[in-house]
Amino acid sequence: IFFPKRCLCNMEPQNLTRISEFLLLGLSEDPELQPLLFGMFMSMYLVTIAGNLLIILAVISNPHMHTPMYFFLSNLSLADIGFTSSTVPKVLMNIHSHQRDISYAGCLIQLAFLYLFGYLDSLLLMVMACDRFVAICHPLHYPVIMNPRLCGVLVLVSIFISFFDSQLHCIMVSQLMFCTDVEIPSFFCDSPQLFSFACSDTSTNTILIYLVGAIFGGVPISGILFSYTRIVPSILRVPSSGGKSKAFVICGSHLSVVCLFYGTAAGVYLSSAVSHPVRMGAVASVMFTVVTPMLNPFIYSLRNTDIKRALQRLLSRMS
Repeated sequence: IFFPKRCLCNMEPQNLTRISEFLLLGLSEDPELQPLLFGMFMSMYLVTIAGNLLIILAVISNPHMHTPMYFFLSNLSLADIGFTSSTVPKVLMNIHSHQRDISYAGCLIQLAFLYLFGYLDSLLLMVMACDRFVAICHPLHYPVIMNPRLCGVLVLVSIFISFFDSQLHCIMVSQLMFCTDVEIPSFFCDSPQLFSFACSDTSTNTILIYLVGAIFGGVPISGILFSYTRIVPSILRVPSSGGKSKAFVICGSHLSVVCLFYGTAAGVYLSSAVSHPVRMGAVASVMFTVVTPMLNPFIYSLRNTDIKRALQRLLSRMS
């Protein structure tokens, strides 16, 4: 990618070379903290991979869990693995090698996978809310409506839309011109941060990226809110206490994951629009990209008896 020799910044025009890499400052530059950070990221990454893989294997190995709800849950676990894998391996590599650089191409690739799996998470959460809406509000028609073909189509459409969203962000970032020595105050590449370091005029791109975020983020949130405005009254009308408790457990796990995902996402992306301490933004990024995918398997399995039994059978077979 070639850049003009001069760009307009808040400083005097200066000669530019071709941008070949960025610097990721990470959580801390203190050498004494690097082993602690490496152990923290490594342990959380291994727990995330193991937990989500166990959910996927439990769903696949148990025929009683071949239902739409667990089909979407296994796809959510797969998306969580991809989401955390788009950032953490690079963090571990940089800490281990005592380097902080990431190539320009590597930054775009990381950005593409981050938005691909991140938005796929968001869409799958909406699909899971719609699945619960049909199961609770229209139980007699549930097997007909949520048939295997429709479930497969919903996942494929979610993947296609997520890919489209990730490519939009990559295209917008690839059009930017950067000054030399770009230092990103985080441990991964992200669109809002890259816009703030561009030398070219980014007002149009900034408006466009927030418009895209509002559209692509507003649709899943609206779908989830609409589903639960119908689900909660239907649960309250269930005559048996056992049916109510089971419905509240399933919906409560899903709502916990929704609040955790969108709450940490708001902390990351709203901090880029307002005055915010750099380190606090980095901590919010850890919560969003690492902690949330790690906690999802525990949230879904702690109070779900079906998943507990499937995991027990799976672990007994493995042992």
